[in-house]
Amino acid sequence: MMSKLWRACVLGYAVIPATAALAATPQAALDSFAKNLGYHITIVSNKITDGCPDKPVQQYCYSAALDLTMPKIMPMGDWSLYLGFVEDVLPPSSNAFTLTNINGSFYRLTSKAGMARADRTYRVSLMGPAHFFSPYILMPNAYVAQNGLQPRVILSSRPIRDRGSHLEELPFVTPFTDESQLATQAPDDATTWLTPERLFEQDIQRHVDVEAPRFIILPTPAKATRLEGPAIDLKRGVHLVLHGIAADDIIPALSSLKRDVAVGKAGVELSVAADPAMKPESYHIMAKGRAIAIVAADAAGASYALRSLGQQAVYERLRLWPFEIDDAPRFSYRGLMLDIARNFQPKAQILAVIEQMAAIKLNMLHLHLGDDEGWRLEIKDFPELTAVGARRCHDPTETRCLMPFLGSGPEARAPGTGHLTRADYIEILKAAKARKIEIIPSFDMPGHSRAAIIAMRARARRLIAEGKLDEATRYRLDEPDDKTVYFSIQHYNDNMLNVCLPSTYAFIGAVIDSIKAMHAEAGLPLRIYHIGADETAGAWKDSPACRKFMSDQHLTLPQLGNVFLTRVAGILRDKGIEPAGWSDGMSSLDPAQMPAKVQSNSWGNLFGGGIAEAHHHANLGWDVVMSTPETLYFDMPYAADGWERGTDWASRATDLYKVFSFMPENLGANAAIMTGIKGSGVAITDTVPLTAGHHIAGMQGQLWSETIRNPQIANYMLFPRTLALAERAWHKAPWEPDYIAGKSFVFGDGSVDSKALLADWNSFQAKLIPRLAELDRAKMNYRIPVPGARVADGVLEANTSIAGLKIEYRIGKAPWQVYNGPVAVKGQVTLRTLSPDSHRASRIVGIN
Repeated sequence: MMSKLWRACVLGYAVIPATAALAATPQAALDSFAKNLGYHITIVSNKITDGCPDKPVQQYCYSAALDLTMPKIMPMGDWSLYLGFVEDVLPPSSNAFTLTNINGSFYRLTSKAGMARADRTYRVSLMGPAHFFSPYILMPNAYVAQNGLQPRVILSSRPIRDRGSHLEELPFVTPFTDESQLATQAPDDATTWLTPERLFEQDIQRHVDVEAPRFIILPTPAKATRLEGPAIDLKRGVHLVLHGIAADDIIPALSSLKRDVAVGKAGVELSVAADPAMKPESYHIMAKGRAIAIVAADAAGASYALRSLGQQAVYERLRLWPFEIDDAPRFSYRGLMLDIARNFQPKAQILAVIEQMAAIKLNMLHLHLGDDEGWRLEIKDFPELTAVGARRCHDPTETRCLMPFLGSGPEARAPGTGHLTRADYIEILKAAKARKIEIIPSFDMPGHSRAAIIAMRARARRLIAEGKLDEATRYRLDEPDDKTVYFSIQHYNDNMLNVCLPSTYAFIGAVIDSIKAMHAEAGLPLRIYHIGADETAGAWKDSPACRKFMSDQHLTLPQLGNVFLTRVAGILRDKGIEPAGWSDGMSSLDPAQMPAKVQSNSWGNLFGGGIAEAHHHANLGWDVVMSTPETLYFDMPYAADGWERGTDWASRATDLYKVFSFMPENLGANAAIMTGIKGSGVAITDTVPLTAGHHIAGMQGQLWSETIRNPQIANYMLFPRTLALAERAWHKAPWEPDYIAGKSFVFGDGSVDSKALLADWNSFQAKLIPRLAELDRAKMNYRIPVPGARVADGVLEANTSIAGLKIEYRIGKAPWQVYNGPVAVKGQVTLRTLSPDSHRASRIVGIN
């Protein structure tokens, strides 16, 4: 969800002349070329003004260099180099190379005749009105291709895996070290890199002494009380007694408990009973004497109670001191969105995330299954959706697959290739149902639909070849005679469904019916379907079908998007399904024409009108789920740092503390403790107050996947931030001020009790180590925070933002040592933080 234009000038210069060597065959020559070609990118500055557009105001540009070192063996004949970006690149031609946009942000670099020669280095100099604040925005797996040959990924552009952190690294990118040129762009940007010294000071400022927690259950229960009496010994296990709760309905929660506590015929009595009069998902635990009694509203509440009991039992080493817990969720909607469309994530990863969601009482999984770069679910009636729309390869015609967008490369096992079979999806649904999690499928439309359009175009070609002309047009999503020229926000010129074709709605209905049948087979009804509805481009102007439709219905072009969304919402309503969509697309709809039950995912900027939009939708009676990008987009970086990964259009830094301190029911109050994207305070006034009886319905974390190419990166970006998401979605903190309509806020105004906030934050930190240990046990590659550190008068001091994690340091190349407190050092010092099981480390930071 980023949009900027890049402008590039390409300059070629020869450095080392030599004579080309010969290969045995054209394929061998191309293979050798890809293996030995030097490919390296350096971001020089983000602050260029000379040559940068100055209309309507002066803009600031990046400057960068792509260095290509030609090997001794060159391809036989013409060759092309293909490379991807997240953003657009619009260069002029040069004497040495031509850079051509394929579509979206995917490019072909070609050498002009006789210009690229063996054993020479060429520099492609780039400049454009955009920025690179992180090296991980750059895409790996550039490749070379020739007609009639197998394309090959350039070896020097491949990512590698760091042994300590297990994370993907990009060795072809020059490390970001020049803070003065790379940390900011505009003069009013106060952002600074979070160096070890600054992180050390930040952690000191956020630290207050708190008592060791008596309860380490996350999310924090509404009420937990210690009782008098002897400890309950669980070392012999428990025997289970059920009343009104079926054992089959709590299997995953019981399985989780059984990993640490034996469940059999001996041991302490553990009774679980149902009380439907209680609030949905709520539970009560009484652990006293020689028994533990759970009373829950439903199977979900019983499952949550067992998860809480298991956490506490492990913390107390199976000797439970008596306690009583009354607990219920803050929100009925506690969600997480996984984008597996732009880059695919396999079934095993989704199942692993579902289990972690259940452990922390999240109950809604929004699966983003379709976007421009991929369609990820098998629909049996439309095999091309996955045969073409879920595959990436080198096929400029895109008749067999999509081109390798987003750094996936052309290989068969490229990270952008893959889909869920019908059986896979049903297995996921069953796993979610067992863990009391609802699945919300989403195929974005009418924009963000390129994969579906290309796939259904391939279907039409197949059917035409078979002589089935009527069937070929029955579900087609584009119109061959539509000559409209447009560009989406991600720079695609062909990603909009044609909303004036009856075949578009026939396709949508058929897909919904297929998904609904899968849900029914899994026993998890399809209750909500997410339309998408965001970031629609200016299509359809020159569509014959739309011209006729507008004439017949007396409509204007801007009204077509609303007509589409209203009609799709009606299709869903008629099938008994609640429509959901992103708030920008929902804002222009006529509420009178929408179903009574509607969900709006509010992703408007907190400091840019998002609060007014969220309140407006809530006042309409819609279910507003806060999906605020500044705090809840987990594809944003953890810190403003030249070594951190993540896109940055909404936030330069979304760390664990920022997610923990988010106030979803008093949105304006966030301005009192949170700065804007440029590192300065921004005043907020509640211009559209919530009206009586209307409220926020829930929270959802988002992981968009433009730069998420594997499960390791996904887990790094998700965890531990998802733990803080769960905390705020389940538990309302006492330091959150009550909502007052029309109130204004500004950074540091004292509206939020900072002492209470910091005390709660430090208490939350103290509960994290057991949860991180569980993530270790599950092999989830969460982010380990880097240490903060400083050296003053030759003495090293260090800390970490999650108290209790072990820090190691070393001087020069000496062996790692455990940091136990201030220590005298000389020379270059490097530090790292270890996971609780010591099997992984954070990235290494250095300090002089």
